[in-house]
Amino acid sequence: MDFKLVLLNKIKTKEIKIGIIGLGYVGLPLALEFVEAGFLTVGFDIDNKKIPILESGNSYIKHISNERIAEAVRTNRFKVTSDFKRLNEVDAIIICVPTPLNNYREPDISYIDESSKVISQNFRLGQLVVLESSTYPGTTEEIILPYLENPLNSDLNCKKLQVGKDFFLAFSPEREDPNNPHFTTKTIPKVVGGVSESCLQIAKELYDQVIVQTVPVSSPRAAEATKLLENIYRSVNIALVNELKMVFERMDIDIWEVIEAAKTKPFGFQAFYPGPGLGGHCIPIDPFYLTWKAREFDVNTKFIELAGEINTLQPYYVVNKTIEALNNDNKSIKGSKILILGAAYKKNIDDMRESPSLKLIEIFRNKGVDVYYNDPFVPKLPPTRHFKFDMESVELTAENLKKFDAVVVSTDHDIYDYDFIYENANLIIDTRNAFKKKGLQNGKVIKA
Repeated sequence: MDFKLVLLNKIKTKEIKIGIIGLGYVGLPLALEFVEAGFLTVGFDIDNKKIPILESGNSYIKHISNERIAEAVRTNRFKVTSDFKRLNEVDAIIICVPTPLNNYREPDISYIDESSKVISQNFRLGQLVVLESSTYPGTTEEIILPYLENPLNSDLNCKKLQVGKDFFLAFSPEREDPNNPHFTTKTIPKVVGGVSESCLQIAKELYDQVIVQTVPVSSPRAAEATKLLENIYRSVNIALVNELKMVFERMDIDIWEVIEAAKTKPFGFQAFYPGPGLGGHCIPIDPFYLTWKAREFDVNTKFIELAGEINTLQPYYVVNKTIEALNNDNKSIKGSKILILGAAYKKNIDDMRESPSLKLIEIFRNKGVDVYYNDPFVPKLPPTRHFKFDMESVELTAENLKKFDAVVVSTDHDIYDYDFIYENANLIIDTRNAFKKKGLQNGKVIKA
């Protein structure tokens, strides 16, 4: 049987069945795009709590509406399950699982490895497998390919399978930016790299059905490297402005004013902004995937690692600025009462992944601070890989604000009433320039 022609025909007639492993910030919106384009899509997730939520037509991600989930369920084209034996029911399997760092800031690819293993146990001939998780160059061919060439499904009972003939394998990095008002999963171009020409052709044809533009590259390694370049570019430039923030502060120069002036140049400059640290699943993590892999080739990525050091330093810088400000008010950091404003890693979303607010809470607590937080999108801090805080968002009332020795702006949600906060807070440590943007700037507001 010519599995390539079979898959291409199924894509063309919309008879292909899609399976997506991981229904988080990447997998769920991608699944909805396929459903809305007319494809039967099965979502797989190890978190059993997600299944009944989705089946009832509700969402657990703020920027994905309940109405969109309900409509997908109503069409009867969207199925969700935690039963991974059903992977053999689908024709294409897309892996959208986390790729965090371990305690030594080395890649943790256990989720990819476990997904590859479970696919291999339930594999059948003629399937397409695509990895979307951000990772180091070589992962697709070094980790996933061996599982598919020698599948663990005993029912196959066959010799080593041939990629590009018996099955198809590709890498296509996710480019999600949660709640971006200008770009969605559908409108962000998709880079695709296949292990063989047939793999690339099928994967590209599949994504062409739901994405505005696909960008083919020569190999999965090139596609994996593309994703790393995109996020290293951001990490390095954010580190640059974070370092300049600290330098210019000593010189009594406002980094935000300088950036606004510099970006009037119509060429050769792109604005990046400082903050309390990096957040999200990609920018704080991806650069370290490359530095780790580069050591295998006896290459030291000093530039990338320096950027990581500078960005990692930022929560400590914010805490030190808070200590200085409290000292100027004749107050000690130990025993003080501090409110962190915003828990999500960026404004107007509920995404807590790698949020610098969590690190700020940890550092403040270690210094004896009675620390609280407020975030209208995060009513209770969920457990993360590194932090297990049992905290709930406090209400922003005038009475509450007056109780705090300092309010630290970590995430500048648009929903915040900055005039109200300014009027009632005793001291404000502003890491996002939120108050100056509102014209609220005097000795009460300290830049950090």
